[in-house]
Amino acid sequence: MGGKVTVVGAGFYGSTTALRLAEYDLFDTVVLTDILEGKSEGLALDMNQSRSIEGFETKIVGATTTPEGAGYEATANSDVVVITAGLPRKPGMSRMDLIGVNAGIVRGVAENIAKHSPNAVIIVVSNPLDEMTALAQIATKFPKNRVMGQAGMLDTARFTNFVAEKLGVKVAAVKTLTLGSHGDTMVPVPSRCTVNGKPLSELLSQEEIAELVDRTRNGGAEVVALLKTGSAYYAPSAAAARMAKAVIEDSGAVMPVCAWVDGEYGISGVYLGVEAEIGRTGVKKVVEGTLTDSEVAALKEAAEAVRAKQADVQTL
Repeated sequence: MGGKVTVVGAGFYGSTTALRLAEYDLFDTVVLTDILEGKSEGLALDMNQSRSIEGFETKIVGATTTPEGAGYEATANSDVVVITAGLPRKPGMSRMDLIGVNAGIVRGVAENIAKHSPNAVIIVVSNPLDEMTALAQIATKFPKNRVMGQAGMLDTARFTNFVAEKLGVKVAAVKTLTLGSHGDTMVPVPSRCTVNGKPLSELLSQEEIAELVDRTRNGGAEVVALLKTGSAYYAPSAAAARMAKAVIEDSGAVMPVCAWVDGEYGISGVYLGVEAEIGRTGVKKVVEGTLTDSEVAALKEAAEAVRAKQADVQTL
């Protein structure tokens, strides 16, 4: 036990992440914040009352914050901060449609977090993911290794689930990988996908793999269209919580995350979905895996698409 984690935003994503983090029983305190008065306090009260049933001691604290920075004292000296603040998508919206409104929200949150938790590792989950991660780093002025985004863990989990269902195997038997961006330029890596150690390409046709890749790329939109209000949060919160866990445990676990790339795969100066070793300093190092030439080409293409958008966020 030890340490403190803050989750900013008490919507479905934030509140589910806070509960997952508390149930790990790893942290002393989980702080949940929101701008809606009383919302996070009410959720915290409810979650704390589940502690004896689920058998965890982590204390959950709710705090109402304002865009001007009131209420952030409760988050002071957090080791890890998960930023979920911002609007979710509505049916028919792309992640990029949220850039203007969410940029203002994420910038304000990041500045307030930097003020109160100058040594925190930040995990951004607000959409559009790659751009908001870049913006959070600019706003906090933190070293780039201490700001990362959650995307690859989720996309990989979706891909894994689709493959397992298609082949009727256990999810534990399936290993998949997606890199690139969280969106249109997502780069699934079929060369690194296996089922019980066998290459996926031996079990499914190129067309079948392409279909699952496409479904993964649109995985969030599929959920949004069915829900009609709000977006996915069970799988996304699981992904963000696991990243925070790797940070606090200094585990060195290798995970696909949105990280600052500086020379790996011949790509520099951009936040991009890559595999990275995660620990107390955030991204300890980007791990360059073996990719085919076409996969590297797709990753470079994703990097350029994301780079153009990330250049725009400085002015938002």
